[in-house]
Amino acid sequence: MKLYPIETGNLKLDGGAMFGVVPKVLWQKVYPCDEYNLCNWSMRCLLMVDGNRKILIDNGIGNKQDEKWLSHYYLNGDATLEDSLAAVGVKPEEITDMIITHMHFDHCGGSVKWNVARSGLELAFPNATYWTSRQQYEWATQPNRREEASYLKENILPIQESGKLKLIEEEGEYIPNIVFKLYNGHTEGQLIPHINFNGKTVVFTADLMPSAAHIPMPWIMAYDTRPLETLADKERFYKDALADDFILFLEHDLYNEACVLHNTPKGVRVLKTGKLEELLS
Repeated sequence: MKLYPIETGNLKLDGGAMFGVVPKVLWQKVYPCDEYNLCNWSMRCLLMVDGNRKILIDNGIGNKQDEKWLSHYYLNGDATLEDSLAAVGVKPEEITDMIITHMHFDHCGGSVKWNVARSGLELAFPNATYWTSRQQYEWATQPNRREEASYLKENILPIQESGKLKLIEEEGEYIPNIVFKLYNGHTEGQLIPHINFNGKTVVFTADLMPSAAHIPMPWIMAYDTRPLETLADKERFYKDALADDFILFLEHDLYNEACVLHNTPKGVRVLKTGKLEELLS
């Protein structure tokens, strides 16, 4: 088995939105912002190659939206999903499983692309089974007013119409060496993959823990629909993470690819950050 970080580019989001009730005087010490209060965030995905299976977790924002819409997020960086896959010798049509943690646009926008003639949409990974939770799919296709702008029909409906969408309802091992766990604080039914890598557990944390700066218990995004449930989610997750020495793979942290945790008198904190490869060695 091999794991490959897949960079898809960066976007900028308001620091206050990303850190919620935490004052700027605190969060700017650990995560920088520009003069407009915007922080730069990665959209880092993960490729797992296990035998004949090539499994991609999340796929970034994509490139099918118009320039005006994309301009709101100040996309930057040289990496693209296609280039990053090509760099590790994988073609989109070779992906066998596409895991979508949740259907916010910056996590699943690369699922669907324009066809060559730009006359219609098609799956970016035509031979893949697309996985997400039934809870998230129903939440995304009947969105509440607060999250509605984060769910784009063109990112979601073509997958369902293709017949390649698999919806899980309960936690479990649906793909060998990957256990799907469900969390509800950020959004409903966020699917968090726990990967068994040579006896170590690597967790793709998605928006459960978007960055190492979000590890302290009260540091929760204003985007979360139910922050008190996020607190419960984090507490449940930390119990397992500390007991089994999880390695956290960070999707949105521009500066830290992965981290491990420890308990301190002030609560759970980051013990070490680094490249995923370094923490696995």
